[in-house]
Amino acid sequence: MLARFLRFAYLFQFLTGTLLGTWGAMNLAANWGGWALALVLLGGVGWILVWQALGIGWTMWRARVHGAGWLNAVWGEFVAAVQVFALRQPWVTRNPGLLLPTKPPAPGQAALPVLLVHGFICNHRLWDKVAPALRQAGHPVLAVDLEPLFTSIDDYAPLIEHAGQQLRQQTGAHQVVLVGHSMGGLVLRAWLRTYGANHVARLITLGTPHQGTQTPQWVSTPNGQQMAWHSPWLAQLAASETPAKRQLMRLAYTQHDNVVFPQQAQLLDGAPVTVFQGMGHVQMCLDDSVIRWLLQQARDADQ
Repeated sequence: MLARFLRFAYLFQFLTGTLLGTWGAMNLAANWGGWALALVLLGGVGWILVWQALGIGWTMWRARVHGAGWLNAVWGEFVAAVQVFALRQPWVTRNPGLLLPTKPPAPGQAALPVLLVHGFICNHRLWDKVAPALRQAGHPVLAVDLEPLFTSIDDYAPLIEHAGQQLRQQTGAHQVVLVGHSMGGLVLRAWLRTYGANHVARLITLGTPHQGTQTPQWVSTPNGQQMAWHSPWLAQLAASETPAKRQLMRLAYTQHDNVVFPQQAQLLDGAPVTVFQGMGHVQMCLDDSVIRWLLQQARDADQ
């Protein structure tokens, strides 16, 4: 569903840019000759990149991203957005299901299976760099697709339960490591509220709006309302969690998050936090330092 939506959006942007490029080419054809066709094509591709850049710039400004590392965050988030939203997610045909390790785990380690849960308006291709790293470390990996796109976060809990059962049955493991990016972290906490923690070795969140975000919604959706700053849903979710559940959690956020802000407020009592800098929201899932931290958390969960 998301892939079709993105393909349509980029086709619209490409055609708009192509029309603009054609208009420019018609005015320059007499002097530029063959270069006019290149202008048409560059107009289509360039218009897509312009919209990506404008989107990143606006979210960075709205989130008041500044201080040391902000320029790296702006550029890194732009590159990550092009990779994830333009080159990966639109071209999905099917979910590959369980991905087995490409290497055996290190001696003396069991390497628990890992369930990956993406965030709002994403799909499993978000994890194209994380999943191979986990498999290289010996972990079986399953990345879900959250559909429908615009529904209550609670509605995803049965999907997570089914995926967790599938992962345990196919690997023979009693517990799994859960990883969620952005809204995916809230999906995992909502699942935990409904189904309990018996099969959870560790719950890891990246850039999750645990206290909500002040990002404005142009179109109100049920899951968007639940992620609003200090929403009633978030308060009820937090009230349902015991200290024992919080001890299973490991949180990570970036001080330059352009989607989830205020950044420093995204904490949960009793859950350890790691802070990264110089990267944006989507970039967390492509950054080598974040992936190394994630691998360490998964290794520690095995012990």
